[in-house]
Amino acid sequence: MVDLTDARWRKSTRSGGNGGECVEVADNLPGIVAVRDSKDPHGPALAFPASAWATFVGTIRR
Repeated sequence: MVDLTDARWRKSTRSGGNGGECVEVADNLPGIVAVRDSKDPHGPALAFPASAWATFVGTIRR
């Protein structure tokens, strides 16, 4: 299990502006990127290896 105690969450630049589709990302932790639903900040979060996240984001941008 990944410790997200020190995660600094920010709203994703790809989140919608209407308040309904808000994804938060924490990319300040060594080697991982965590993602969660901003409407449920105490709910579950997904953690990815930073390299896998970079590949995902790069693919989406193309």
